[in-house]
Amino acid sequence: MREQLEQSRLRLYRVAYSWCSDRALSDDLVQETLSKALKSASQLRDPDRFNSWLFSIMANCWRDHFRNHQEMDDIDELEDYRCVHEVTPEDEHAQTQIVQRVRAAVGNLPVGQRQVLTLVDLEDFSYAEVASILGIPAGTVMSRLCRARQALKGMLLEFAPRQTAQVTRIRRVK
Repeated sequence: MREQLEQSRLRLYRVAYSWCSDRALSDDLVQETLSKALKSASQLRDPDRFNSWLFSIMANCWRDHFRNHQEMDDIDELEDYRCVHEVTPEDEHAQTQIVQRVRAAVGNLPVGQRQVLTLVDLEDFSYAEVASILGIPAGTVMSRLCRARQALKGMLLEFAPRQTAQVTRIRRVK
């Protein structure tokens, strides 16, 4: 048995190397295969199938290697940016709430203001284009837009960013 294993060593190495293209790993696979073959020599029932038995042991060793050496990331070494999403569910919910409040506020505007606001601020039409679309003077477009923006500002004041520091005004002293 030892002689047959020794004669098969080179063939095992060639196949192992063709599987992994790594000399050290090929040596390890062959060594493990031969070791397991020696330990389980009593399980070989048909001596004529020695080579297929030996190579099946090596195939199992190869599979075991992959099971035991799967690439894993150590979660303690992961960088924070890989674990943290830029947009959290809380952020998405807050954004949805703001969008719903803005839509409701725009919906509460009088129709004329709503039309002007949506055409200018959402669709990027010029004042002249909006005047032409709605068939009203450009001055009316500007006044309706101003009133609509003021009304929205009042309705959505709670979403305005809060200033944390007092603004110090510089006084000129003569």
